[in-house]
Amino acid sequence: MKGQISASMMCADLLNMERDIRLMEKHHVELLHCDVMDRHFVPNLMMFPDMINRIAEVTQTPLDVHLMVEDPASILPSLKLREGDYVSLHAESTVHLQRALAAIRARGWKPALALNPATPLCMIEELLPDFDMLLLMTVNPGYSGQKLIPQCLDKITRARKLLDDAGYAATPIEVDGNCSLENTPKMMAAGAKIIVAGSSSVFDKRLGVEEAFRLGQAALAEEMERGRALYRAVRENMPRLRSRSLEDTVGSIGTFWRRYDRELLAHQIPCDIDYQLSLPVPEHR
Repeated sequence: MKGQISASMMCADLLNMERDIRLMEKHHVELLHCDVMDRHFVPNLMMFPDMINRIAEVTQTPLDVHLMVEDPASILPSLKLREGDYVSLHAESTVHLQRALAAIRARGWKPALALNPATPLCMIEELLPDFDMLLLMTVNPGYSGQKLIPQCLDKITRARKLLDDAGYAATPIEVDGNCSLENTPKMMAAGAKIIVAGSSSVFDKRLGVEEAFRLGQAALAEEMERGRALYRAVRENMPRLRSRSLEDTVGSIGTFWRRYDRELLAHQIPCDIDYQLSLPVPEHR
């Protein structure tokens, strides 16, 4: 699973927005995350439609517009986005949720569904065909610089299983809130694919954008090596398992793969499923 970065433009230098857009392009950031806040749904006011429309005019990088507003459908006519841009709205923001998601798709944009930390995953079950991305908030929305709510990591795992089991394995999970260099590997191991990177990472004012990306690349390299070590651990222990009884072998394989498969995927290490399935089974003793 290859991770993607959605750079949170509300955390950029608002007086030098185009400069920061060019820096995101330089580092091949996949998405530009634009938060719309109305001071009603969340206690903040940020990124008006005209500002987002201007961003869409000056970059080819796809936009990831996050509507944290009451009555999100009323904002859609003010947006001038490109085909394929994401637009997410909150399950908590409108009683006509399916209609609003359908209105996004009708404009040629990709609808995404966002959930606050306290909103249960059952809210998405009747809407699985209607959205192309699930956005899970890992802090309460409205402000940058908050701490990760720990139980959200388990929520990511449960959301990934829900989507996979329902036949929506291709629907990515995006996470938004304290996506720091420390927290991002945990989020990806839990099942997230798209990371909203803001004041905890690429726009950390203590570091600057260039240094933040340098540290991020170093952290990724460290995590990749850790993933390779996990993969080697599985490989090295498989021959030892061949000498065990059928019951012990099956139990041990299950333990290994339950422990490692999620992390192997998060680190983009190829899981050799054929090797697992074709493991010679010893005669039962």
